[in-house]
Amino acid sequence: MTLNRRVFLGAAGVVAAGLSAPMVLAQGKPRVVIVGGGAGGATAARYIAKGSRGEIDLTLIEPSRTYYTCFFSNLYLGGFQELSDIAHSYGTLAANYGINVVHDWATGVDRDAKTVSLAGGGSVPYDKLILSPGIDFVDGAVEGWDVSAQNKMPHAYKAGSQTELLKAQIMAMPEGGTFAMVAPPNPYRCPPGPYERVSMVAHVLKANNPTAKIIVADPKPKFSKMSLFQEGWANHYEGMVDWIGEDFGGGNVAVNPDAMTVTIDGEETKVDVCNVIPAMKAGRIAEMAGVTDGNWAPVNAADMSSKADLDIYVLGDASQQGDMPKSGFSANSQAKVCANAVRGALTGSKVFPAKFSNTCWSLIDTDDGVKVGATYEATPEKIAKVDGFISQTGEDADLRKATYEESLGWYAGITSDMFG
Repeated sequence: MTLNRRVFLGAAGVVAAGLSAPMVLAQGKPRVVIVGGGAGGATAARYIAKGSRGEIDLTLIEPSRTYYTCFFSNLYLGGFQELSDIAHSYGTLAANYGINVVHDWATGVDRDAKTVSLAGGGSVPYDKLILSPGIDFVDGAVEGWDVSAQNKMPHAYKAGSQTELLKAQIMAMPEGGTFAMVAPPNPYRCPPGPYERVSMVAHVLKANNPTAKIIVADPKPKFSKMSLFQEGWANHYEGMVDWIGEDFGGGNVAVNPDAMTVTIDGEETKVDVCNVIPAMKAGRIAEMAGVTDGNWAPVNAADMSSKADLDIYVLGDASQQGDMPKSGFSANSQAKVCANAVRGALTGSKVFPAKFSNTCWSLIDTDDGVKVGATYEATPEKIAKVDGFISQTGEDADLRKATYEESLGWYAGITSDMFG
């Protein structure tokens, strides 16, 4: 590690623990640049700004002026939320927290010069860089599909226009038509997102197109909350959902967007809507920064710093951190740990031991909510699960309704925590 433009203070033990020591800059305020304004990036920006009280020059780079949360976007598909309910702006972060919000694409990272280049020209210097770019898709993951086909066979795994498109396609299905989903392999964003989506599509079809069918081609032999979803599908959508797992050829899939066909283990089916959710990897800027293993970005559990560069941190979906799922709750939890560590490294403020938590709620039908969650701790190897909980099959309706209402409260809380 070079010591350009700074003098590191403190003992080697701090660095050995994966935390950068406090530093004194040659001139001016320390500079933090955050790329990505989702659950990880927006939370980190707000907590660094809130805790540093103007001591840190903070820039958030995010191309979208309106951010649509991937979490709860399935509820928009199911008719339980409006698109405006999952839309958020960065105005409060800029106006109330003094964050320099730059609406542009980050196109490169020069780790030697410590700069982030922008699509619009120029670059932004940093002393600490936080990457929270979410996911991109693995090229060739689904035979016959690439991003050029996303308007015919949408992924809807980056919320906004893709989510609107998928909903419009669902609503336009002919009577008795077929909706197909190509589910992703592990690990993927927001478990169990695809299966909540199946539930929400089934909810809409049951009300508007009750003879329609849903086919799910899945490369996995099982999935998160599997017994809960299968119980819910049997109770609410009997005969509508056909889940085809790995044992029955669910991983041997090809699609033809022009012909609107899905071929599962050699058997071709004509479909009316096809939601292709390919294998995922870290958002491309992490790869450009040279901090991935080819797919994900390995990090130190104590502070989310990159194992390739201790002045770069990677949050949320893009990180390879251990046992936490790739959820919005996880990203928010990791961002708070990271923000505390970055403030400590730059200003000498107190750094608390890392603690993490996560809960993933899913809606199966009206007032039928389920959840899974856990607490975690940082170990030298990874973020490790300490204990966990999950909804049970056969729960009564009042408990399921309370679980759904709990998720609504969580959504209001986390979006306030992210955007102020």
